[in-house]
Amino acid sequence: MKTYGCILTLLLFNLSALKAQEQDLQLWYESPARAWTEALPVGNGSLGGMIFGGIDRERIQLNEESVWTGHPIDRGNPEARAHLDSVRQLLFAGEYTEAERLAQEKIMGRRLEQGEHTYQTLGNLYLNFPGASKTEDYRRALDLSTAVASVHYEQEGIRYKRELFSSYPDQLMALNLSADQPGALSLELQLNRPSQHEAVTLSANEIVMREHTGNGDGVRYTARLRVNVSGGSVNAADSTLHISNADEVTLLLAAATDYQNKNPDELTRQRLDHAQAFTYKQLKQRHIRDYQQLFNRVSLDLTPDRVGDTATDRRLERLRQEGGPAPHLSELYFQYGRYLLLSSSRSGSLPANLQGIWAEGMAPPWNADYHININLQMNYWPADLTNLSETYGPFFDFVEKLRPRGRETARQTYGSRGAVAHHTTDVWHFTEPIGKTYWGLWPMGAAWLTMHFWDHYQYTGSEAFLRERAYPQMKSAATFFMDYLVKDPETGYLVTGPSMSPENQYITPEGKQASIAMGPAMDMEILHELFEATIKASRMLELDAAFRDTLQQLKNDLAPVRIGANGTIMEWNEDFEEAEPGHRHISHLYSLHPGKAINANDTPELFRAARKTIDRRLQHGGGHTGWSRAWIINFFARLKDGEKARENILALYTKSTLPNLFDTHPPFQIDGNFGGTAGIAEMLLQSHAGYVELLPALPKAWKEGRVRGLKARGNFIVDMRWAKGRLTEAVITSNSGGTLRLKTHFPVQESDSSLAGRGQPVSGPGGAVYIYELETNPGEVITLMF
Repeated sequence: MKTYGCILTLLLFNLSALKAQEQDLQLWYESPARAWTEALPVGNGSLGGMIFGGIDRERIQLNEESVWTGHPIDRGNPEARAHLDSVRQLLFAGEYTEAERLAQEKIMGRRLEQGEHTYQTLGNLYLNFPGASKTEDYRRALDLSTAVASVHYEQEGIRYKRELFSSYPDQLMALNLSADQPGALSLELQLNRPSQHEAVTLSANEIVMREHTGNGDGVRYTARLRVNVSGGSVNAADSTLHISNADEVTLLLAAATDYQNKNPDELTRQRLDHAQAFTYKQLKQRHIRDYQQLFNRVSLDLTPDRVGDTATDRRLERLRQEGGPAPHLSELYFQYGRYLLLSSSRSGSLPANLQGIWAEGMAPPWNADYHININLQMNYWPADLTNLSETYGPFFDFVEKLRPRGRETARQTYGSRGAVAHHTTDVWHFTEPIGKTYWGLWPMGAAWLTMHFWDHYQYTGSEAFLRERAYPQMKSAATFFMDYLVKDPETGYLVTGPSMSPENQYITPEGKQASIAMGPAMDMEILHELFEATIKASRMLELDAAFRDTLQQLKNDLAPVRIGANGTIMEWNEDFEEAEPGHRHISHLYSLHPGKAINANDTPELFRAARKTIDRRLQHGGGHTGWSRAWIINFFARLKDGEKARENILALYTKSTLPNLFDTHPPFQIDGNFGGTAGIAEMLLQSHAGYVELLPALPKAWKEGRVRGLKARGNFIVDMRWAKGRLTEAVITSNSGGTLRLKTHFPVQESDSSLAGRGQPVSGPGGAVYIYELETNPGEVITLMF
C-alpha cells in the first residue's frame, strides 16, 4: 500500500467520523431542567454557565473560575517539626493510636470551616417571558461537536430558538434569542446573586453586577451583561431590563475578578467593546472554529447503529431498568469528558477544580477546591491521551505556583529542603497538612502532581518542556524526600512517614482503628517512579550528576511493594486488616494506574496480586463513588480485561451518572467524568509499558468500531479500525520521529513500512501478542493492515 493510498484512507475515515459526530454527539431533553443536575454546561475555561431551558422563566446559573473568598494564610502547626521524630518512634514501636493522637495535636494544621475560603457562584441570569403559554415540540440540547447549547419550541404557532455558548477567543458568553415571526420576542432580564452584598446597576442596554466577595475577604468581581436587539425596544427599570417586540436579541456577558491583580471593570468593558465589531453569527463562527480545532482531533465510533430518537435522560433510565450494551452512550460519555475538559481548562485559566468550573451556591461541596490525593490528578488523565494536551497548561501553571509555599511547608513542618504539598489546596496555594490525620497527613500530593510533568513530556517529546518545567519540578519534589525519608529499624529500608494511605484506616493488633503509618504502599510506589523518572531526566539533560547518583542510592534502598497473606497488595507497611475493605480509594494500586511499575511483563506476581486487590474491593462494595468507579475502569483496562472494564463503565452510567451526564460522588464531582473518558481510551490504546499497544482491552460488545486521533507516548497519533473483535487497520502518525515499538494481538498482514511478517510472537496472560519495532521520521504516516 502506497503513502497516497494511506492518506486517502485517512481522509475518508476523518470525513465519515466527523459526519457521525455531527449527527450523534448531542445531549438532548424533551423538557426544561427541574434541578441544577439536569441543566446543561457551557464554558470557555474560565466562564461557565448552566442552562435550564425554562419557558416562562429561563435561568442560566453562572460561574467565573476565580470567584473565591479568602486570601493566602499560614495554616501550619508551629510545633510540628519538634514532634516529628516522636511520632515516627511511636509508629516504629507499634504504638499506632498514640502516634495518631500526638500527630493530630502537634503536626496537623488549621482546617477552615466549610465555606470560609471557598469557590462561589458568580450569580444567575434570569430571562422572564410574560404571558408564556403551553409549548409544543420542545427540545433542549448540548451539541458536543460545536459546544453550543440550544432550546427550541413552538408556542402559539411561533417557533422560538435560544443558543448559548461561552467563547474562548472572545472571552465572553453569548446568548441569542430568535423567532420565526417578527416582533415576537418580549422578555425581562435580571442579573443577581444569592448574596446581600452585590451591587447591580443598569443603563440603557447594560446590567453590571459587582461585589467584594467574602464580606470583603476575597476577590472583587464584575459581571457585565450587554443587550443588542434587532427591532423592538429596551428599557431599564427596577433592576430589570425590559425588551419589547424584538425580532432578535443577543446577550453578551463578560465576567472577571482581580485575582490576577487586573481591573475587572476594565476587562469586562474591553471584552464587550471588542465583541461589538462582530455580529452574533461571526462570534459563533469564531467560537466553533477555535473549539473544533481541538475537539475534532479525536472521533470514536463503537457501533454501526445510530442513537435514534431517544432523549438522553430516557436512555440513562432505560439502561438502569433494562441493561444492555449501550456502545453509543460510551461514545457520548467519552466525548462529553473531552468537552468538559476543554470547557473548564484553557490556556490562561485556573485548572479544573472538583466541579470543573460549574458550582451552584455560595459554599459548594468541599469548597470546590483542589484535592490532590487523586481528584485533581484524575481531572487531567484524558488530557494527553485524548489529544487535548493544550488543556494541561493551567495544571502545570498551578502546580508550579504551589512550589514557593511548598518549600516553606517542607522547612517549617519537616526541616527538609525541596517542596511538599499534602492532600488539599486551593487558589491561595496552601500546602500544609490540615484537618484530621486520616485524610490530611499525607505528604505525597506534590510528588504525584509532579509525575504529570514527566508523563506529559513522554507524550509530547518536548525537550524544552522537560528542561524548563518538568525537571525543575521533579528535582524539587525529589529533593524533599532526600531529607524526609528515614530508615525502618526492622527492615533497613527507607520509608516515608508519618503518612497514610489516602483516607483509609486499618485495624491495629489491639483492635483499634488507625490511619497513619510508616511507608504506606502508595507512598513507596510514587517514590520509586518519581526517583526513576528524575534520574532518567537528569541523565537525558546531562544535569546534576552528583544529585543523580545520590538519588539512585536512595532509590535502591526504598521499601518495596509487597504481597499480603491473602494474595493482595499490602496497603501499609504491615499486613493490617482494613477497617473498610470496600474503601473508595484504592491507593496501593498507583503503580498499576496511573503509574506503570506494576505490569504483566516486569512484575507478573504484583500484576496478579493487583487483580486480587481490585476483586476484593469490589466484593466488599468498592466503586460506590463515581470517581472510584472510574479509576476501576482504568485498572481493568491496564489488566487487559475488557469485559470487566465495560462492566464497570455500565455501573458508572447506572449508579453514578446524573441526568445531564455529570458524575456524582455523590454529590457532583467532575473527576469521574474525566476518569471515565480516560478509561475508555485506555481500553483502546496504551503506551505506558514501553510500547504502543493497540486494542489492549476491547470488550465483546464493542466488536466493531473505529477511533481516530488518540495520542500515545512518543508523540504518536493513532487511528484504528476493527471488525468482529479483530483489529483490521491502523494508521500511525509519528509527530516527533524516533522508535515506534508496537504491540498487537494480531499479526500485521500488509504494511507500507515493510513490517508485514516481521512481528515476534510473545506469549502473555491474554494469549500470543506480536511486537514490532520501527524507526520513524518526523511527520511519517504508517499504515498497517491486519
